[in-house]
Amino acid sequence: MSSEQPKPSRFEEDLQFREKPGGPARYQDWTEKPVRYFTVVNKKDGSVLGYVWAGDEDDAAAYEPREAGGSRAANEGMVWIEQLRDAKARGLRPSQTLTELYGNPEPPGMGRPLPGSLADAPNAAAVEALAKTG
Repeated sequence: MSSEQPKPSRFEEDLQFREKPGGPARYQDWTEKPVRYFTVVNKKDGSVLGYVWAGDEDDAAAYEPREAGGSRAANEGMVWIEQLRDAKARGLRPSQTLTELYGNPEPPGMGRPLPGSLADAPNAAAVEALAKTG
């Protein structure tokens, strides 16, 4: 008599990922089209945490953490992503969202927009490159 018990058949089935419709409203997180962006700095010490960018042509906007900012910069991303999702849910275009976020001197979280940092970039890749080197 064997002490091994047969495996239930559910362990032998291939698992398939099926995305359910719904979830939070989101902008696209990448674009090859022109974007505007601003720098996010730490409220306490002024260190650069990352960049928020947006482009209307592809309905895209995102937060890009500064690589040298480490976990603080990455964690701050959740605050900005939540604000981007909220704005998308309210029907704002990416450029309107960027203007709103840039104009808020005391947003939630540890970061705030750096005054005078609003700039243009050729695409999301340029902002990502800035986050890696800046």
